[in-house]
Amino acid sequence: MSTARPSVLLCTLNATWQHAAFGLRYLMANLPEDLQGQTALAEFTINMRTLDVVERVLESGARVVGFGVYIWNVAETERVVAALRRVCPELRILLGGPEVSYECDQQEIVRLADVVITGEADVSLAGVLRGLLAGDRPAMKLVPGRLPQPAELRLPYYLYTEEDLAKRVIYVEASRGCPYTCEFCLSSLDIPVRAFSLESLLPAFGDLLERGARQFKFVDRTFNLNIRMSRAIMDFFLKRWVPGLFLHFEMIPDRLPADLRELIRKFPPGALQFEVGVQTFDPVVAVNISRRNDLEKLEENLRFLRTQTGVHVHADLIAGLPGETLESFARGFDRLVAMGPQEIQVGILKRLRGTPIVRHDATHAMRYAAHPPYEVLETGTMTFAELNAMRRFAKVWDLVGNSGNFVESTPVLWGEGSAFAAVMELTRLVHARCGTGEGIALLRLVETVFDFLTASGMPAAEAAATVWRDYTRAGRAERAPGFLALHLTDQEKAMGGARPRSRQERRAAVLSAKE
Repeated sequence: MSTARPSVLLCTLNATWQHAAFGLRYLMANLPEDLQGQTALAEFTINMRTLDVVERVLESGARVVGFGVYIWNVAETERVVAALRRVCPELRILLGGPEVSYECDQQEIVRLADVVITGEADVSLAGVLRGLLAGDRPAMKLVPGRLPQPAELRLPYYLYTEEDLAKRVIYVEASRGCPYTCEFCLSSLDIPVRAFSLESLLPAFGDLLERGARQFKFVDRTFNLNIRMSRAIMDFFLKRWVPGLFLHFEMIPDRLPADLRELIRKFPPGALQFEVGVQTFDPVVAVNISRRNDLEKLEENLRFLRTQTGVHVHADLIAGLPGETLESFARGFDRLVAMGPQEIQVGILKRLRGTPIVRHDATHAMRYAAHPPYEVLETGTMTFAELNAMRRFAKVWDLVGNSGNFVESTPVLWGEGSAFAAVMELTRLVHARCGTGEGIALLRLVETVFDFLTASGMPAAEAAATVWRDYTRAGRAERAPGFLALHLTDQEKAMGGARPRSRQERRAAVLSAKE
């Protein structure tokens, strides 16, 4: 936070400190110079004590405080706003963000605020701030944000600090909006897609590189929609590639033409991460949610990425979609596992405010939690018990299948059988041993995987060696735990103490060993 005493404080509660608030920087960058001089940014996290956040807001001396409100921070932000309203009633409170942009007439946090800007606030914020600073009583609480065109926006990347560039996730974008109409997603409401110009983007990205940025996370929902633009951006980074450069893109999974493939092949292993939204393989469910995927082309593209490139593939599936059953989800999961993405994120459907997924509430008996993140509790085709089991499944899969801690052990869990069935059985064992607590000690998980493998018929010596290689690959231990040491050779026991590696490096090490 700036040491000057600002008139305006723009802040948000991030999920973790590592994630820099992209929206705040856009708001600041697009304020007129006189307002910028009166405004400071402050970033907190959802894990901070409410009163500590309140104290820091009040210490700023600001007369107007604005909060960015999202599904992951609305509960914590509401507590902060409620406390501010009690201890400093003269403070003007401004809200914005997707969680207060739709269906907000019944929200307590909206009731507590003075003004709420709905939608994108980049070009609408200045007028609202001038009124609040002048002491004017807002004519209306809900102010629709004017949808800006990219050409009228000032890019915010100069506001990333040296510490941001060195230690935090840096968010960038080449476009806003999405041409698709998936009913569970807010981006489906933002049509048409608005692209920034390469003439403005590439110099800004070059400046970030020169200042030391090495990790770029593009937030575009469909980065490869405009192939000419995506090629130009990827070629820009390829020509400037340096060790440690990492680029994350969210890609349309069935759209990888030959010219883009050739460019992707040229990147070194680990330089690219693609997030691909599969969501469902069931054609009836896909129609229910208005999702269009060419599944054959999707499968062809994923196999290309896994066999002919060094791209780290992160694929998404959603449990609880209208019409999906446990059995159809299991088939989809097994089909996706067979395509070999390094990570599969199993998500539970959330009813985001404003999305048209609500049209299925009656016909598919959709029941959602009343509080954020509004996860589905049961549907006409999946019971509460089944969806709760899927929540545990998603957690165990993340710890075992996605973490990179069990790269060799994971495929052995199911062998030639169903990956879903094996991981669900492992989930039951983890749940029985570790309960429902959030934290599961890694060594306890290692022991559970070892026991699962041996109970499935794998010789103890082979299971121990496999699990131990996984454990030591991260450089975590110098001595094997007793339950493994009983079955390891002296040479295997001496493997501990390697250099710590990231999850991507652990996967690459396994591939190198197999080659």
